[in-house]
Amino acid sequence: MSREQIFYGKRLKAIRERIGLTQKEIASLLGVRENCYNQYESEYVIIPIKHLNTICNYFNVSLDYVFEFTNDRNYPNSNKEIDLKIIGQKLKEFRKENNLTQEKVAKFLNIDQPTWSIYEKGKSLIGTPFLYMICSKYNISADYLLGKIDTNTLKKEI
Repeated sequence: MSREQIFYGKRLKAIRERIGLTQKEIASLLGVRENCYNQYESEYVIIPIKHLNTICNYFNVSLDYVFEFTNDRNYPNSNKEIDLKIIGQKLKEFRKENNLTQEKVAKFLNIDQPTWSIYEKGKSLIGTPFLYMICSKYNISADYLLGKIDTNTLKKEI
């Protein structure tokens, strides 16, 4: 996936500037160098889900908002923490509800099937571009797949 296909930098910058924080301050929150955060915000480097979740929690916004899937800034009662096992269950549910095999999902994401299996087993956190691709193609909430909310709100919206 090319960096032009994933969208979050504009929203990250707008959220940060609205509060009046610098890139250096956000970098400190994430425990990364300012240059690293700058690359996240410019979409030169893809931000890891764990950092994106930290930012969303800090600013009380949803991943769906940051990804520009919705203009609603947040969801009431969303979970702050993400759990690998829950994410794995949600990914498996998504796959089965869409009558997809692990091989078909892996091919769509341009990864191998064992990597997808690792995501479904909750042994590794899905990569940001893969989460984004699934959510944008299948109109499914990133917050839902990460177990932050209980209902897939995007199916109603799109």
